Amino acid sequence: MSDRWKAFVLPVTALIVCELAARITNVQSDSLAPPSAIAVALVEALGDGSILKATRDTLASAFAGLAIGGTIGLSLGILLGLMRPLDRLMEVTIESLRPIPSIALLPIALIALGFGYRMEIIIVAFACTWPVLILTRAAVAGIEPRLIEVSRALGMSVFARTAKIVVPAALPRIFVAFRLAAGIALIVSVTVEIAINPLGLGHAIMTAQQALRPDLMLAYLVWIGLVGLTLNTGLVFAQQRLFGRAAMVEDVR
Repeated sequence: MSDRWKAFVLPVTALIVCELAARITNVQSDSLAPPSAIAVALVEALGDGSILKATRDTLASAFAGLAIGGTIGLSLGILLGLMRPLDRLMEVTIESLRPIPSIALLPIALIALGFGYRMEIIIVAFACTWPVLILTRAAVAGIEPRLIEVSRALGMSVFARTAKIVVPAALPRIFVAFRLAAGIALIVSVTVEIAINPLGLGHAIMTAQQALRPDLMLAYLVWIGLVGLTLNTGLVFAQQRLFGRAAMVEDVR
């Protein structure tokens, strides 16, 4: 058995055990359902398109927030990585804001923006800024100093140095930062929808729970896991195609 298929042994075994336990005990529950019932509910939700509409809403907010937060984090990370005095000046501010849970911003964002996409996007952007900023700053600061010295000796401007030397050298680790931020974006989007925002997959989970449909509720949870797996697989594939062996080195680090 290849290593790729070995990864499926544990989840498949767990599904079989859960199905057998549900059939043997025949316990009725408002919070649990056998895997077969979850699969049927998932197929029905796919058939009527409700789960696809909810996925569209969640991914729209997640990707928009990732784009905004990633851009801010990338810009600040490069700036702080290149300018050590500014990095030391901003250290207290960054380390004071970074630990704030993004969900703690819900009351403020709700008052300022109300329900809908804008509120969710801002919260996702806040959450995505920090991993990109921290990893980008570390990647830029870790560039071989002799490369910077050569660029200065050649009389390259700051912008040319950044575009031709700094960003290409740090790009594999920056991509890892965006992979991490993409997962955070999906998690935060669903959490915001569960907590307060009436759209997307999170709201669908709460609606199914209130309707006493544990099979549908768990089907949405399974679907979110599949969406996250697909997203990460696509990013890993892109990382390996773009950076080759350098991508594997960055993952080990």
